[in-house]
Amino acid sequence: MTNPFQLLGISDDVVNAVKDLGFETPTPIQEQSIPVLLEGTNDFVGLAQTGTGKTAAFGLPLLELIDFKVNKPQALILCPTRELCLQITNDLKNFSKNVANAHVVAVYGGANIMQQLREIRQGVQIVVATPGRMLDIIGRKAIDFSSVKYVVLDEADEMLNMGFQDDINDILSTTPDDKKTWLFSATMPAEVRRIAKNYMDNPVELTMGTKNTGNVNIEHEYYIVRARDKYAALKRIVDFNPEIFAVVFCKTKLDTQDVAEHLIKDGYNADALHGDLSQQQRDKVMQRFRERNMQLLIATDVAARGIDVSGVTHVINYSLPDEIESYTHRSGRTGRAGKTGISICIINSKEVGKIRQLERIIGKQFTKAELPTGFDVCEKQLFSLVHKVHNVEVNVEQIDQYIPRIMDEFKDLSKEDVIKRFASLEFNRFLDYYSKAPDLNAAVGDDRGERGERSDRAGRGRGSEGYTRLFINLGSVDEFTRGDMLSFICNNGKIAGKSVGKIDLKGVFSFFEVEDAVADTVFEGFKSVEFKGRQVRIEKSGDGGRGEGAGERRGGGERRSGGFGGERRSGGGGGYRGGSGGGDRRSSGGSGRREGGSREGGNSGGGFRDFSGRSREDKGGNTGGSPRREGGSREGGNREGGDRKKKW
Repeated sequence: MTNPFQLLGISDDVVNAVKDLGFETPTPIQEQSIPVLLEGTNDFVGLAQTGTGKTAAFGLPLLELIDFKVNKPQALILCPTRELCLQITNDLKNFSKNVANAHVVAVYGGANIMQQLREIRQGVQIVVATPGRMLDIIGRKAIDFSSVKYVVLDEADEMLNMGFQDDINDILSTTPDDKKTWLFSATMPAEVRRIAKNYMDNPVELTMGTKNTGNVNIEHEYYIVRARDKYAALKRIVDFNPEIFAVVFCKTKLDTQDVAEHLIKDGYNADALHGDLSQQQRDKVMQRFRERNMQLLIATDVAARGIDVSGVTHVINYSLPDEIESYTHRSGRTGRAGKTGISICIINSKEVGKIRQLERIIGKQFTKAELPTGFDVCEKQLFSLVHKVHNVEVNVEQIDQYIPRIMDEFKDLSKEDVIKRFASLEFNRFLDYYSKAPDLNAAVGDDRGERGERSDRAGRGRGSEGYTRLFINLGSVDEFTRGDMLSFICNNGKIAGKSVGKIDLKGVFSFFEVEDAVADTVFEGFKSVEFKGRQVRIEKSGDGGRGEGAGERRGGGERRSGGFGGERRSGGGGGYRGGSGGGDRRSSGGSGRREGGSREGGNSGGGFRDFSGRSREDKGGNTGGSPRREGGSREGGNREGGDRKKKW
């Protein structure tokens, strides 16, 4: 029987590789785009939701059109993030595993550029790149695009959102005029339409479904809560879904880290993914998530782009995105490859209008759901445990030797008593927590007494009263995230996560707070702890010349008095400014953040600037509000206020 991919014109070697990956039938976008792209004579615009198989839609035709006997770049694929760059590269390598002399190279910021240059010099036919790092390599005159026949712009809408238009112009100016350009996007804002007009000649357009619509396999729900109850609502949703495997979206990196830390403290298997993590840290977090060693990934919009992890059951919008189109990308993390998923929004009563706007944009009805009661959660968890026990695989050979001792232990208990006690092991934990759980559901107008949302953060600004601030000689250079540091402190200090307060992660050292009552326990636990052969030292902050004045100042850390090199707090202007000179400067508005020569868009009170007026980063630096370049790639800053595209 002929394979459906063969009927589309794909060769046997590639079809066999696709079959080995478990794909038997093309998705609608693949079925309609592959025959058109195989002709190789047209520019192309494909509009389809994330998770519908766009990588294979352009990747399989590329493998058929490229001459792999020639070791020169013949195809360039541009995408917005490191994660998506790596995902596309891995997919193409898997598709071409049976093709002789096929070479695909990933070019992205945050990784060793010398290694990437070596791979390019060795010969490559397909380059997959983020714009920032690609420009760096072009600037070194280390690549020749004169033989490029095809350019693919994947996730074009997001590349424009992140301010890459000028970079794309510069990159494409180095490619031949007669190349064919294929543009793929999940949404079709005016900027994407403009880029298609500028770079393409009478392109073939293919739209799967209505423009900007959501995936039909995804259900959309929203819960109305008071702003102060948002974190409690998140925990209740997670507890009510024992098998949840979810991505939780927050607006800012700070909120992402705070929510992740509080979930970890409360015993949940979670971690954060945002732009301040190094590439090694991001890879470590994503590996845990892909291997399902982590249940909840807390992420920003930019960091989560390109995440293609199968089996994500829920997307939870802890904060609604600033841009309406971003919701489509968020929800597209679930319901992938024909599976079903649920997208949940946790909102306050003032945001109901935004839900109505989303309904109009994506053409899907949102269901107003009620947060479960404490009793509902306990019941769900109990029967989840019962279901696991009923379906557990029994290793008869190993367990039989222990059965006599087990039966002897239970000899004074009836069958019913054994079941009750076993079920209570898990049930009692939730029963204790939820015995007096309040109703978190709010009606429209219930937030009137609160000042906006105050904060999306779970932390709620807990002060240091009742806490001891401690120094530890480990930091981010040891590849610690705040979540890693929290686990390290709890495991070695023999304390619970709830006893740990603020964690202030520095470069070669850090500070953290613990409840006064457990400080001695922490000192005792760390008496003989080593990390990679190095003695771990714990001191009270201010002891031994390592505290608030000497230690932090020498390390470029906080300095509350506002002197040179430390942290300055002011009411306006400035923005973050850190680097070799010392700490950082904070302000409520103004320009962005500069770290070692890069700058991140600051939090400004105004609206988004129109794309044509957006400031860009160049060799001389940039102006406030522009994106940030990290190791050759850039992330858009977090801004409050209006939206440069569609306002709420």
